[in-house]
Amino acid sequence: MPSPSAQDGGPTRGPAGATAALILADGTVLWGRGVGAVGEAGGEVVFNTGMSGYQEVMTDPSYAGQILTFTFPHIGNVGTNPEDIESVTPAARGCILRADITEPSNWRAAQHLDAWLKSHGLVGMTGVDTRRLTRRIRDVGAPNGLIVHAPDGLFDLDGLKTRAAGWPSLEGLDLAKDVTCTQTYGWDETRWSLAHGYGTQDTPRFHVVAVDYGAKRNILRSLASHGCRVTVVPASADVEAIMNHRPDGIFLSNGPGDPAATGTYAVPVVQKLVASGKPVFGICLGHQILALALGAKTYKMDIGHRGANHPVKDHTTGKVEITSQNHGFGVDRASLPPGVVETHTSLFDGTVEGLAVEGKPVFSVQYHPEASPGPQDSQYLFARFMKTIEESKA
Repeated sequence: MPSPSAQDGGPTRGPAGATAALILADGTVLWGRGVGAVGEAGGEVVFNTGMSGYQEVMTDPSYAGQILTFTFPHIGNVGTNPEDIESVTPAARGCILRADITEPSNWRAAQHLDAWLKSHGLVGMTGVDTRRLTRRIRDVGAPNGLIVHAPDGLFDLDGLKTRAAGWPSLEGLDLAKDVTCTQTYGWDETRWSLAHGYGTQDTPRFHVVAVDYGAKRNILRSLASHGCRVTVVPASADVEAIMNHRPDGIFLSNGPGDPAATGTYAVPVVQKLVASGKPVFGICLGHQILALALGAKTYKMDIGHRGANHPVKDHTTGKVEITSQNHGFGVDRASLPPGVVETHTSLFDGTVEGLAVEGKPVFSVQYHPEASPGPQDSQYLFARFMKTIEESKA
């Protein structure tokens, strides 16, 4: 492609055919073709290695504040539908693709991915060398950046570079408050099946209160499928509000942002929940907040884990499971206090993937056992939570 040129000091015209650009914080510009909504979006640029489930990924609240690079080329091949969503409003800021959006070829497809992106105001771009971008993120960490879709091919590069350089880091940001529910509600929908779609839990054995830091719907469905009536409360709920529901167990959900920032109001609540003696189960951000409540520390990872092929070893059984993951922060192993044991470890990079409290019905994992999308190896953790509740009630 020819070099872009400025027109009398005004906007810069991109290379021939370019209608989108990704501007990284260091001034790097990657050109492509715009899809989805026209406009501009900023965030942390990350990559996801999953080979399926792009709609579930885009609607996962844990991706708030991030621009997603998909390493799999056939994005759009199954279209979109109203069922494969993890939240009503997508949390991701935009998406970056290698190839043009594939025409949908699936009996469940209700809408083209491009139309779906437009309907949610999501900016996207295709034609990017995603392998090069992924290697860059792998080698130097996830950068901040801006993604711009301009059908006329004109870009204010100077202004875009300035805004990209000044985009705030996710470190220190509490994004849970932006994606949590605003009021308490009940949940009884169970996991999807080919013959019946989503079902309803009408004979629950237990009552679980789920604290919503950005909960994925499939986590709530998994709890319901394992015999729970679920009451979902906002991230800001205090101990009294939670315990007034008389739960048999308490679930701490996934979510976006820096756990230390969310922890300023969540940690004191979780400490009291642990002290109550009720069974507690945390996933992802819930795992990190639980670790902070127990006295450990968290840190920002250089790359993070995002994909559906991460091997994790469960030290309680000796088994290895393939897991779905999405997190950019981790728990510092060296900071784990006495009485808190590491139950799961990543076989990719050796980071902490699970915790338990000795002598208490309290445990958590960093990854996503509900796996939407992803492997089903870790569903046993919901059964483990049910067993913990059953033993606690007995």
